[in-house]
Amino acid sequence: MWMTRRKRTRRKRSERMGYRTRTRIKTANLFRRVAQNVLQKEEKLTVSQWAEKYRELDDSSNISGRWSNSVTPYLVGIMDTLNDDYIREVYLCKGSQIGGTEVLINMLMYIIDRSPAPTMIVYPSDDLAKDISKDKLQPAIRLSQQVGRLFMENASKELRLKFKTMVLYLRGAGSPSKLASKAIKYLFFDEIDKMGGASKKEASPYNLAMERTKTYKSQSKVYACSTPTLATNYIWGLHDNADEVRHYFVPCPHCGEMIELIWKQIKYVEDEEKNMSPRDRAKTSKYICQSCGCIIEDKDKPKMLRAGEWRAVKKRGIGRPKTVGFWISSLYSIFLTWADIAEEFIKSKDDPETLQNFVNSWLAEPWEDTKLKTSKELVMERQTELPEMVVPAWAKILTGGVDVQEGSLYYTVRAWGDFMTSQNITHGQVLSLSDIEQVMNMEWQREDGVKMIVSLALIDSGFQADEIYQFCLTNSDWAKPCKGANNPLQGHYKISQINKPGSKVDGISLVWVDGGKYKDSISAKMHKETGTGSWMVYAGCDEEYASQVTAEHKVNVRKPNGKVTQEWVPKKSHGDNHYLDAEVYAMAAADLMGVRMLHLQQVENKETVEEEPDPDGQSWIPEISSWLGGNDGGAVYE
Repeated sequence: MWMTRRKRTRRKRSERMGYRTRTRIKTANLFRRVAQNVLQKEEKLTVSQWAEKYRELDDSSNISGRWSNSVTPYLVGIMDTLNDDYIREVYLCKGSQIGGTEVLINMLMYIIDRSPAPTMIVYPSDDLAKDISKDKLQPAIRLSQQVGRLFMENASKELRLKFKTMVLYLRGAGSPSKLASKAIKYLFFDEIDKMGGASKKEASPYNLAMERTKTYKSQSKVYACSTPTLATNYIWGLHDNADEVRHYFVPCPHCGEMIELIWKQIKYVEDEEKNMSPRDRAKTSKYICQSCGCIIEDKDKPKMLRAGEWRAVKKRGIGRPKTVGFWISSLYSIFLTWADIAEEFIKSKDDPETLQNFVNSWLAEPWEDTKLKTSKELVMERQTELPEMVVPAWAKILTGGVDVQEGSLYYTVRAWGDFMTSQNITHGQVLSLSDIEQVMNMEWQREDGVKMIVSLALIDSGFQADEIYQFCLTNSDWAKPCKGANNPLQGHYKISQINKPGSKVDGISLVWVDGGKYKDSISAKMHKETGTGSWMVYAGCDEEYASQVTAEHKVNVRKPNGKVTQEWVPKKSHGDNHYLDAEVYAMAAADLMGVRMLHLQQVENKETVEEEPDPDGQSWIPEISSWLGGNDGGAVYE
């Protein structure tokens, strides 16, 4: 019994020693593996290489399975800018079906795995940010084992994804406070042109977000992609004003010349009698090489893309670029044929709204309505033979318009005749309202020697309102205050009364002006040949005036609620349009003076004369015709 107990004790001691030995061996092996991992040099990969090795695409993508750079080879050069330490900002102006969002996702996943740091993606709205987080980003993260193992899903929220290595913030452009808080190293914008601009109280979402990168200074990275909308919106200006603008060139399969794929080289049969459907016409589409004139088939495109390269088409400054703008249209998409693109154009060309979508989303170009397109050259074509300050013989009334700025006032004086025929007789910039008073009370001489004065001038009261109201009250015989209407009016203008109880200006008239309608009229009449019904200027008109009155164009603008409206917007950021506003007010003043009825007044006067008895049996009409016509409207005196 004693021996049995002793054997059991000895056996237990041996088992304990064996366990300790095995534990020490396991611990030693663990430390050995850790040391190897620590000491092992990390594999160097660019973003495009990492994507090809670790990115998985789900069934919702055009091509599911492992990411392949050969499908969209033009994306490689964009993705790998993240690995260029010198480049700080990258802007992609693109067409649809190009893959700009996939570039963003590949960059993001590379950062999470290889270069973790606080990161933020800005979307046009919070709702869109939530949808993309749920439907696109998180599924992509889960599919990639390399990134999925770092994802702390239970600790994450829709707009705040937590990883073992970093935090990813997703924000909507409509939340200024959320855009202006924590410091970030990597900043992404998706569909940046759908974001709003600056308000009176806040800077633009773009500027607010950019402020967050200042902590990291030269280490920060910014990437923004979008289909363009207007030339004055974000993506077109950002990419076009970069240190270097790059376009993708591909070799022609026939001549080998490196060419850009451009819309005007897609040719299809004409159908003047409209016997063919849009699809049937589109099926005849071919791409004609602009270098050799040979036909490039759809089947040639994949090989051309793989042999393509990004080339700088515009450079600013000396040395390597810190900001790079990429531009690429849907013609480069492997998922679209020449026929697809041609059909889209044929179906949309007669509708401005759908045509704008084609120009923006397929051609990756900013939109401008050519039917209302104006230019300083067009203004200069509308010069008459009369010099400045000489009133045309056909003029019946004079009106003025004044745009008020903080440091000066811009004015115009315009002559009006039948059928809204008009001509600018002078314009200028002055420093005070007393200068305006002097200009508007001048005597102007008509070609035939008749003297005229300004019947009515509208003065902008959107700025320095109280001062303008008082001035118009003092000069009520020729001046009225006006404001631009925030929303479209039923007519071109409406009149209200100023409500300031206890003030001298209480109850005086205020003219609300629908600037959009008047700009439509100015543009339309500017396109009429010089003569009756045209909008003209004096001989020797200056180009600064011509530039300002054509500083805006009418485009389709998509509101945050998805509704599309046509609006007049500046062609260039910070471009002066003061003379245009002054001309709008001058035309509104003419409306108040009954300019649209002037030609009818002449007919009425003739009918009245014909009914008068002739006591002597002789015609006396020729003798009085000069003064009868000359006093029309009460704005002319001798």
